Amino acid sequence: MASYLSFWDYIVFGTILLISAMIGLYYRFTGGRQKTVQEYMLANGKMSSLPVAFSLMASFMSAITILGVSSENYMYGTQFVVINISYILGTPIVAYVYLPVFYRLKAISVYEYLEHRFGTATRLVASAAFSLQMILYMGIVLYAPSLALSAVTGLNKVGAILSVGLVCTFYSSLGGMKAVLITDVFQSLLMFAAVYCVIIKGSIDMGGIGQIWSIAEQGHRIEFFNFSLDPTVRHTVFTQIIGGMFVFLSLYAVNQAQVQRLLTVRDLRNSRMSLWWSLPILIFLSLSTSFAGLTIYAKYRNCDPILTKRICSADQLLPLFVVDSLENIPGLTGLFVAGLLSGSLSTVSSAINSLAAVTWEDYIQPLLKTKRPKPVTVSLINKVLAFGYGLACIGLAFVAENFTGVLQARLLIGFGGPKPPVMRLPGDISCPEGNTTITMTCNSSPPSPKPDSEYFYLFRLSYQWYTLIGFCITITLGCLLSLYYPQKSKVDESLLSPVLNRVLKSFNKQKLNAQSSSESACCSTNGDENEGKDTNDNPDDKDVNDQNHGENPLELDNDLVSSSNSTPIHRRDEETNRIIKT
Repeated sequence: MASYLSFWDYIVFGTILLISAMIGLYYRFTGGRQKTVQEYMLANGKMSSLPVAFSLMASFMSAITILGVSSENYMYGTQFVVINISYILGTPIVAYVYLPVFYRLKAISVYEYLEHRFGTATRLVASAAFSLQMILYMGIVLYAPSLALSAVTGLNKVGAILSVGLVCTFYSSLGGMKAVLITDVFQSLLMFAAVYCVIIKGSIDMGGIGQIWSIAEQGHRIEFFNFSLDPTVRHTVFTQIIGGMFVFLSLYAVNQAQVQRLLTVRDLRNSRMSLWWSLPILIFLSLSTSFAGLTIYAKYRNCDPILTKRICSADQLLPLFVVDSLENIPGLTGLFVAGLLSGSLSTVSSAINSLAAVTWEDYIQPLLKTKRPKPVTVSLINKVLAFGYGLACIGLAFVAENFTGVLQARLLIGFGGPKPPVMRLPGDISCPEGNTTITMTCNSSPPSPKPDSEYFYLFRLSYQWYTLIGFCITITLGCLLSLYYPQKSKVDESLLSPVLNRVLKSFNKQKLNAQSSSESACCSTNGDENEGKDTNDNPDDKDVNDQNHGENPLELDNDLVSSSNSTPIHRRDEETNRIIKT
């Protein structure tokens, strides 16, 4: 394929890579020079809220999101956009239910919590599952921008993967968490720039944003209110809000990469501020990327490039638009490629850093309990681990091409199959003569359609339900096992969410009050029955009553209460005293 990048595009593209690498070098030789694991993994807990907010967004919105969401709106419409409601609902849950627990624990590995709560075996199993998932995910994320470079510039895919992977590995392993956070801020701005290159140029060509929206409505791309209860429907209001919220919580509340970022902030209040700042940034980029997909549709509404075989995959729509629309503007294509690349760099760098942290904290450090290496040695080990994971990421990127549809790549169910093909919205092929500048030979042909009933039901479910299904299985099995193997020791309250602690304390208080009221009513009834008997059987008790009249029941004479010759009224006073103390 011929190259579509000009000299200035290469200058912009190379400059972005160079700046990212230089940030890593800067933090390697400044400050504490990454000589302790606290600085290397948690930036000494001295970061401010805003850089962490951008980093949270950049890790969540990778190059996969930019390519996948834009093609999603082009192919299937805007129902996906409803997922932003789940971000709004999920953020306060993360900030006030989950984050205080991890901030109180202050552990580099989030899986240390599982050891305190459920034992070492649970910690190791969860840590291994995270490591496997993250290693595979890195390969996909690195492959996505390499796909864009290959489609736009004609650059060899091997060269693209190597250039992106090596730069990311370089600054992540040298500069530690500080370098990762600051490059994330820089790369976040580039991601916005890449998306708005598409929106602004498309709006100019189409006659404005309103015209793009009108064209999308005519093409039946605008949809927000699909309330179907069928779990096999790919995107509905319920899949996006309910399923999307569990996906959000799995990434923001308990994911090692995100929690590790939140722990770099100086205190819990500012850490929560990072989450709240991240919310509008995340939603803004999500909506912008979705509108970029509509912009692409407005341009190709009469000449669908997938149906005409100009491209082989919907993930190539965005690079194709850039080639067709931005080629004649010096440097702008390079800016787009750099922005798309930034989405991958930020995600892969966070994965490399978090994998190194988990490997050291969960596997290597427990083996060295008798030996305490120096802080410099620990930092060096973590750097070597980060470098190793970076190289592994590059290797796995070469096999990521086997995954179809970068937006839906998952574990377990995602690997299963066969799956029914997703029916896209119709496209037109009334192309003007000569309206093609790229021709591609696609290796695969679409599968012949079969009734959905012929597919295994589990593989027909919407991918948005996968996380919720995993959550329900885990909770159900945990409750059943707890019935057979109850915990003998009392749970440490510091390991429980403050919200749950308040609920439990309120419940215990109500239970105690109810018990006290019941005992008081019972004793009052017994006292009334004995009152007449006491008066008749022992007239001298009147003197005792007169003597104790007006006294505080808590100040009853202890000798009187404990006397072996006590009378029924003494026993009643003793009972009253016990109830009041309770």
